Amino acid sequence: MSNLRLLDPAFGNDFETALRRFFSPAPFEGEPAPLKMRIDVTENEKAFNVKADIPGVKKEDISIKVDGNVVSIEAEAKSAKETKGDGDKVLRSERYYGSISRSFSLGQDVDDTKVQARYADGVLTLELPKKAPAAASKIVVQ
Repeated sequence: MSNLRLLDPAFGNDFETALRRFFSPAPFEGEPAPLKMRIDVTENEKAFNVKADIPGVKKEDISIKVDGNVVSIEAEAKSAKETKGDGDKVLRSERYYGSISRSFSLGQDVDDTKVQARYADGVLTLELPKKAPAAASKIVVQ
């Protein structure tokens, strides 16, 4: 007779143990995952366009800095205090709060005087116009 196993050893050696593990309640995960800012960057001949997902943040809590070709976006999601009624208790809270930031460099310097930023429905949209390249100057040899 062959040595066939009907169940994966991870579930135990008998059917009852396997069923108990399969139908047991799942444990709560630990801490929620850290905040992540997902971005899309596109480019055309005049500007770079950035879309950044920053849900749950007020536009007043977003800071954008441009230094040459480096763009930095910082935001802070603040926790909202919940009021509980008589006898209510929090069973699970997964909403997060804290700071999130993202910095990246672009292929060309940005004209920081013409940057436009809009925030709607949890998405920050940036239009970053390219800085015109400086004209080469001719140096006269004396």
